Amino acid sequence: MLKRMFVAPDPGRLRLRSAARSVLGIGLAVTVCGLAGHSLVAAITGGLAALLALFTVTDATVRAQLVTTGLLPAVGFPVLAVAAVLHDHPVGRGVVFAAVVGVGVYARRWGPRGHALGVFAFMTFFAAQFLHTVPGQLPELYAAVALALAASSLVRFGVWCYERRLPPAVLPVPPAGRGLARATTRQAIQATAGSAFALLVGQLLSEQRWYWAVGATWWIFVNTTSRGETLVRGFRRTLGTVIGIVLGLLVAVPLHGAVVPTAVLVAVSVFGIFYTAAVSYTWMMLAVTLMATLLYGLLGVLDPGLLTLRLAETGVGALGAALAVVFVLPVTTHATTDAWIERALRCVHHCTAEAAARLAGSPTADPAPHVAELGPLLGRVRLSLSPLVHPLSPLRARKARARQVLALLDDCAREVRGLASIAADPEASHDARLTAACQRVEAAVEALTTPRGACDTGAAAVVVAHPPAAEPALAHLHGLERALAELSAPLRSSPRAPLVDA
Repeated sequence: MLKRMFVAPDPGRLRLRSAARSVLGIGLAVTVCGLAGHSLVAAITGGLAALLALFTVTDATVRAQLVTTGLLPAVGFPVLAVAAVLHDHPVGRGVVFAAVVGVGVYARRWGPRGHALGVFAFMTFFAAQFLHTVPGQLPELYAAVALALAASSLVRFGVWCYERRLPPAVLPVPPAGRGLARATTRQAIQATAGSAFALLVGQLLSEQRWYWAVGATWWIFVNTTSRGETLVRGFRRTLGTVIGIVLGLLVAVPLHGAVVPTAVLVAVSVFGIFYTAAVSYTWMMLAVTLMATLLYGLLGVLDPGLLTLRLAETGVGALGAALAVVFVLPVTTHATTDAWIERALRCVHHCTAEAAARLAGSPTADPAPHVAELGPLLGRVRLSLSPLVHPLSPLRARKARARQVLALLDDCAREVRGLASIAADPEASHDARLTAACQRVEAAVEALTTPRGACDTGAAAVVVAHPPAAEPALAHLHGLERALAELSAPLRSSPRAPLVDA
């Protein structure tokens, strides 16, 4: 965990820049709310809105990000109003909260914008419980959210919009389906069921802080697809919460809500949330837990018993998510992993074909978009395999096979990037052997992505032995062929022993 935090690569220092910009944007949002004369509750609400806008809005282009940010109040304000009106009506409040969970997860089928709006709607309802919002506070809270979004957008899209100098982000779309075959539909039902369980049991633990359990269930479902991913995420959330609570006892409780040191530590926590989110969910949850603990200190309600209750509610939420993904329309890790691996391999083939065509003199061939797509696809493969390569996984043989697959896919990506960089050189010479090598790559990908049993003999026949090639492009192609040939063993060794079956 520590290694992922401090050694993980940060190309272009994007994580560092995102974290630093987020601290500035949220800091400005809270400052503006304070200068406008808003109460502490309104300032916290505005700061949370700014954090969510900066964290969840991940559209491919800056223009799309700006549009999504502008749409956040359209879903947040009505939800906040309903939450405030139902504050003293537990039954109606619970029913509506569960509905918000289901709709929020279902909205992910519309891509990054649906995801961002769904998260904002949920967190708006959650914040209303966190701050005990009543209807009389709505005008002030609406103003604070509007000011905060404007301030954070000024920083993100005006003062420090580094994305304008970057190519559009490539966001892999989950495999599609219809009805209950679609992952987002199943997850919406699972999240609703898990949240209902968390809500009922959470209220038995505390009639005041029950929403922590629902929040834990919700966030465990974010950015997961399969049963295995969700279970691992639940474990990591609980672990991060435990570490964050211990840190809160050592740091936040002794401060007794002192404004200046608390504000500094909140800024550090915000930085940690954004800097670690892409590499360690445990570290991110540590930062989130510490930030929440510090905010409770500012509100004057922090004590060790409250932190113990938070841990118990988090455990209830994790249990609710686990029960839901195991018993309610489960999506197996095996099916999810196969789909992502197939897409990654086909992307490798597209990259190779475009690079070969470019080297052959085609003015329109361009492997760059496919190379950009390959990185996120491999990230999804790594995420889907995370249950199997987890240190606590007891399936040693399958863990070794999964690690072999990840290593070989990384080899494929490295060779493809090298080939694309050579193809980008206008002086690169064309070798007639490139066409034959590219055809062999296509055949290897076809063999690996054909359903098991349909072409097992062809898959097993993908064996490559080439002498060293003087031509750099050929060297990359031969390296790619070798990696694809070696993938045949872990991916197709036995129809009865799939790579993942969790």
